[in-house]
Amino acid sequence: MTGKATQSMSASYATIPKTAPFTEEDVALLNRVVGPASPIQRAWLAGFLAGVESVQGSVEGGVAQPSALARPAEPITIFYASESGNCETLANSFAKAARKNGLKPALIDMADLDVASLATTKKLVFIAATWGEGEPPARAVRSYGELMGEGAPRLDGVEFGVLALGDTAYVEFCAIGRKIDERLAALGARRVVDRVDCDLDFATPAGVWLDGAIKALAPPLEVDRGRVIEVDFGAKPVGSPNTDIVEAEITELTNLNSSRSDKETVHFALAFDGVAPAYEPGDSLDLYAENAPAYVDELLTLAGLSGDAKLRAEFIATRDVTTLSLKALETYASQTGHYYVNKLIADGEAKDWIAGRQLIDLIETFPIALTAEQLRAVTRTLAPRAYSIASARSEVGDEAHLLVSAVRYDTHGRARKGVASNFVAERLKRGGKVRVKLKANRHFRLPAPDKDIIMVGPGTGVAPFRAFVQERRAGKASGKSWLFFGDRQFTHDFLYQLDWQEALADGALTRMDVAFSRDTPDKVYVQHKIWDRRHDLVEWLDDGASFYVCGDAKNMAKDVRAALVSAYADVKQLSPEAAEQAVAALERDKRYLTDTY
Repeated sequence: MTGKATQSMSASYATIPKTAPFTEEDVALLNRVVGPASPIQRAWLAGFLAGVESVQGSVEGGVAQPSALARPAEPITIFYASESGNCETLANSFAKAARKNGLKPALIDMADLDVASLATTKKLVFIAATWGEGEPPARAVRSYGELMGEGAPRLDGVEFGVLALGDTAYVEFCAIGRKIDERLAALGARRVVDRVDCDLDFATPAGVWLDGAIKALAPPLEVDRGRVIEVDFGAKPVGSPNTDIVEAEITELTNLNSSRSDKETVHFALAFDGVAPAYEPGDSLDLYAENAPAYVDELLTLAGLSGDAKLRAEFIATRDVTTLSLKALETYASQTGHYYVNKLIADGEAKDWIAGRQLIDLIETFPIALTAEQLRAVTRTLAPRAYSIASARSEVGDEAHLLVSAVRYDTHGRARKGVASNFVAERLKRGGKVRVKLKANRHFRLPAPDKDIIMVGPGTGVAPFRAFVQERRAGKASGKSWLFFGDRQFTHDFLYQLDWQEALADGALTRMDVAFSRDTPDKVYVQHKIWDRRHDLVEWLDDGASFYVCGDAKNMAKDVRAALVSAYADVKQLSPEAAEQAVAALERDKRYLTDTY
């Protein structure tokens, strides 16, 4: 990391404002102490001061009030590894309960984990999500690797508990939480509360686990712990943006691909009855879709329940009737006692069989007389689908724009369609209504207007960068901006082409590089353009630019990161290990930011 980057990082942490009730010299001294401190050091200092205040008591009317605790609170460190924000919300709930039960919590994003510091802790909680097929959340990749690596310290004498979040639609359900749990025990820490693995409907089991963890980790106090901790995902601090589900009207619905493209990517604009959710560039909207009626009708016919109008309405509106997971297969076997489904599980072939299949395949391949209750038990609640907001309120006012690519493919002799994307592409109409909810992403924010930004967003990954450019234009940002965009064909798949041309003309966008993979004999992707522009790219980053990546997590995001590591190695003549550390330094400095799916 360059000296300039180091100075920038320290300056960004100088958080004591000049308006604080200290002299100018005291403010400067405090900033010299707090500025370079690590997240754990900051959390300890905050907890220490809170503990001192708790012991000394507050003063009302000149009379000292006795502390509610008979002794100083015991420290506990709570790490969260979150992709969608759920783990962070749970961690905050746990910290709030911990303070009421004789603990002094330090709440830390796993992205900021200093693995060596774990040996100095006494009580640990990890609340971790699994992303995709067994991957850690993007921000936690580095620290997770260090925890699993040979350099992790012994944790003898440390007490811990792990709460895992995941999705049973994936085979590696809750793999990250499970591996962290096993790793902490292997390093010598003592598990004082058993891990719980939560599916998408996690609120109730997570609340029960949090309550049990508090009881196991908190010191004995004369307090009432007979109530399960409530995790209220609707509660909002004063002044926070509205995250309630709201209804919006569709005012624009446009396919951005040409009629000759083999893709359909829909731009649609939403208007709200009143003020739009207070979103910022980088945020998403949760879209509450419905299942295709034709699919539901076929499913119910195969199950012998075609005459159940109530079940049909429920399946269309609120149940996930496509996802086929190991859990769904096991539930079907237990509900029906089907011999061949049980045999499939017993023979260890279930995992391979469900790959590429949906619930309808299970009912069709292994038919049996079903009741509505049995079929409902195999499904789960239909979760919303998050889409990056492709607009800035500073430019579009009380609207929000989304960009959705229709997912369509064939497997096992059956045509498949993405539920939410085809709800948008095939069934929504201009003037119609749709339910959405704001999903804030404070980890994918613009830097100061005078800072440079580099944006990598192939396909629909370009959506948040349209919002970035609009916001920087409205704010007359002086920093430079550079966009890398890719898709299949220039003529048919250049999403928001006119927007980018306008932004380049008016200076809202400084530079743009494009990669269209099907226009050349050898496929060219955004990572190849990054390598081609490596000298300028590294120069921008050395000058303090922030690097953003949005889009496919499985391949693109990994390829882009590898290309940047190679760029550093080549431009600066670094070893592969040193180049990796250069990119890792960008991540630690919050200048390499990802929003992947």
